[in-house]
Amino acid sequence: MRREPSKITDLSEKKRRAAAVLRGLGKLFPDPKIALNYRTPWELLVAKFEDYVSASASRRTVEEFEKCVKSCGFYRAKTRSILGAARAVKERFGGKLPRTMAEMVGIPGLGRKSANVILGNAFGVVEGIAVDTHVIRLSRALGLTEHKDPVKIERDLMKIIPRKDWFRTAYLLIDFGRKYCPARSHDHLKHPLGRFFASPRFSAPARTKSRSQRP
Repeated sequence: MRREPSKITDLSEKKRRAAAVLRGLGKLFPDPKIALNYRTPWELLVAKFEDYVSASASRRTVEEFEKCVKSCGFYRAKTRSILGAARAVKERFGGKLPRTMAEMVGIPGLGRKSANVILGNAFGVVEGIAVDTHVIRLSRALGLTEHKDPVKIERDLMKIIPRKDWFRTAYLLIDFGRKYCPARSHDHLKHPLGRFFASPRFSAPARTKSRSQRP
């Protein structure tokens, strides 16, 4: 069973740890990228919807749109989000998605995670690190942050990871989580990079107490 890494408070040590983790991930996944196929920035925002993939969706009625997304589950909430986003893009930005974080997060239903994904993939604009459930789970398990809040986790990662690596960091962690380290219980020490899970100090092997030392 994996032991929770103790807190690493020294920033320089966290930077060294993050660099080592990224080197290991880079060897496993030389070309990390988003798994979604998309044709336009708007389609990336809507994520896999094949109909109404432009800001013209704002002209559709709620009933018309609900018919298109009903099979996706939670279709009423998704309808409100998509139509609200389409309306905002049309009215505020002339039907084109903006290219800054400040403007992007002003679109209804869009947070920093989605904004980072869209800006980085559609426009090559990197203003942060996309933090999804894989990134939350693995950045904590790897000792890169102690926080649970995505915004605070992103802030921590941005402090210890060079800006040039911000974009690929999310996809490296996502790919690693999907292929080697799922959320369900498993032996973390047997998969690649297992040593980072075993000890908060990546240069030191995990130590096991002798029977006489155990409480």
